[in-house]
Amino acid sequence: MTLTIAPIRGLPEIRPGDDLAELVADAISGAGERLVDDDVVVVTHKVVSKAEGRIVPALDDAAYRRLVEQEAVAILRRRGDLVIAQTRHGFVCANAGVDRSNVEPGRAVLLPIDPDRSAHRLRIRLERRFDASLAVVVTDTFGRPWRRGLVDVAIGVSGLTPIVDLRGTRDAAGRILDATEVAVVDEIAAAADLVMGKADGIPAAIVRGLRARGDGRAVELVRPAEEDLFR
Repeated sequence: MTLTIAPIRGLPEIRPGDDLAELVADAISGAGERLVDDDVVVVTHKVVSKAEGRIVPALDDAAYRRLVEQEAVAILRRRGDLVIAQTRHGFVCANAGVDRSNVEPGRAVLLPIDPDRSAHRLRIRLERRFDASLAVVVTDTFGRPWRRGLVDVAIGVSGLTPIVDLRGTRDAAGRILDATEVAVVDEIAAAADLVMGKADGIPAAIVRGLRARGDGRAVELVRPAEEDLFR
């Protein structure tokens, strides 16, 4: 299997009320391209949140900290200004996903209310526009407690099975796997980020060549608290 990952260029600055699906489709068509069966469209949550009006005032650091507290259902750790929080979605991340980067000064972007629903709506619109069977992944940047550096992960998905469960299958040496679950949508999110970048103004990409259709929601990736060794 060979995968290609291509940035979707030409998207304007997204503002509340914009038709994100139409803008993404126009950018693809404007480049002389089209989506085909099994393509995965990856978009950063920030453009989804902006289109959905999830932009709020954060005039100073104190207001920003209040936003973090409001968006969190639980504060798990604090260190200086850094807060590790659980969101209403179940995600455990820095500052409850409240982000002040790539937004006008004095404003902050919140996570979509339901990223899986956002992904589904975008997928349906794009499928109708291009008459193709597609998948959509909505991403955000997360840190990891046991490794340095940030990676993009999936916080919303439609048209893909989020986790491929290999438990009960055999490895190349014939041993039965008893714990292997592959977070395919997180792998897609991280790979797509390689062509999008944080400061290049490219919030979307197309992953082509993956044969992994299915159903499911990104919240399935959230590890239950009773299985979480870090809580």
